Amino acid sequence: MSMINISNLTFSYDNSYDNVFENVSFRIDTDWKLGLTGRNGRGKTTFLKLLMNKYKYKGTISHNTEFLYFPFEVRDKSQFTLDIIKEKSLIDDYEYWKIQKEISLLDLEEEILYRPFETLSGGEQIKVLLVGMFLKDNCFSLIDEPTNHLDIKAREIVSDYLKSKKGFILVSHDRNFLDKCIDHILSINKTNIEIQKGNFTSWYENKQKQDRFEISKNEKLKKDILRLENSSKQSAEWSEKVEKTKNGTRNSGLRPDKGYIGHKAAKLMKRSKNIQAQKQSAIKEKSELLKNIEKSSELKIKFLKHISNRILSLNDVSLFYNEKIICKNITFQVNQGDRIAIYGKNGCGKSTILKFIRGDKKINFQGNFEKVSNLKISYVLQNTSGLSGNLKDFAKSENIDESLFKTILYKLDFSRTQFDKDIINFSEGQKKKVLLAKSLCEQAHLYLWDEPLNFIDILSRIQIENLILKFKPTLIFVEHDEAFTKNIASKIEKVD
Repeated sequence: MSMINISNLTFSYDNSYDNVFENVSFRIDTDWKLGLTGRNGRGKTTFLKLLMNKYKYKGTISHNTEFLYFPFEVRDKSQFTLDIIKEKSLIDDYEYWKIQKEISLLDLEEEILYRPFETLSGGEQIKVLLVGMFLKDNCFSLIDEPTNHLDIKAREIVSDYLKSKKGFILVSHDRNFLDKCIDHILSINKTNIEIQKGNFTSWYENKQKQDRFEISKNEKLKKDILRLENSSKQSAEWSEKVEKTKNGTRNSGLRPDKGYIGHKAAKLMKRSKNIQAQKQSAIKEKSELLKNIEKSSELKIKFLKHISNRILSLNDVSLFYNEKIICKNITFQVNQGDRIAIYGKNGCGKSTILKFIRGDKKINFQGNFEKVSNLKISYVLQNTSGLSGNLKDFAKSENIDESLFKTILYKLDFSRTQFDKDIINFSEGQKKKVLLAKSLCEQAHLYLWDEPLNFIDILSRIQIENLILKFKPTLIFVEHDEAFTKNIASKIEKVD
């Protein structure tokens, strides 16, 4: 066991508007299976790269361990997979049994070791890279979002694999995945960083309790401050009135007891000052609250209603791309209000089905496919590559309302300063939010979302869940986040 000590860490990117981290201090035990969570753009990947000494920073990061970053770069992807693992892990030939053991834990066949790395599927490549990291001795792994594009079954296998290990930091936005394989969580909040023992669910429950407590206390303090203001004002007025009676009234012929009156006035003035002190204390206490309350503003969507209840149907449909069959025997119907999850392992054709429904002319089909006329579709791409320029120009090019578009992004935790940046400099999660916000601006009969949650933070996922459950748009989606699918899908259509 060793410790990673972070002290007064401050970092900002060149030409940035503000600091990513400012004077943060905490400690990490290298035996922990540590989950790293936080809103998009809060600096999760940045923190991992700071540990790797990729950027210059102020403060200190002290440790006596070697860090390995996932995903690591494979320079020559034409190499055999076995050679890549051996090169990364420094495993000798006589330790080949260790590689066999690790790949079996990840449900990989031994034959992939003798295939070029570039011929492996995305999921297989992720598993191989993890093997290369964990076979190397005396290292602390920094695992940055390994679940993107992994299907649900593969996520279960990888989470079981990580659960058997110790000593890593894991960035993931999949709630179930985190819960299965971590024992501590590090949260990058709005104003601080905190570490708790437990998993994501226990952290989130604690956060909700703390948020409710702070909101309740804030309301109580607001009432106390108002009451103290009124009491202080009243005491000051009484003291002034009493003080004025010192000299008596004209022609009264009475001589007032100035000592008694002065004492009473002083006592009232002291009470007023005490009340003021209580008020300032309450104001100070109130100022310490709500700093880490995350914005969870309600999202809205205005979708269209079609005159027909059933808007499309596929009956024994097979899809082809360049005469190559992608998937076959697809049968399901879509009625208005359906929320259909397309489920299946990677490579089975889930994305192809969405592209076909959208109207991709490159995809041919056999079978019976019916779609109502004048059907308006909103589509969220799986890939964010190619996004660039400012948000204003993007909104104009996509023919969506700029004000509504930015309002949605603001509710998804975009800061005002983010609106002035080039999209190319956004984090991957922020880019995906741009595509989702665009879709939410579009009035459509049917929404097709292809892995909409890739890279998107958990709190934003919950916002999107709540939106779908409240407004119930007609939606067909591909998503490997098991919790999200379970919570919102009204139907699951399996593709073999």
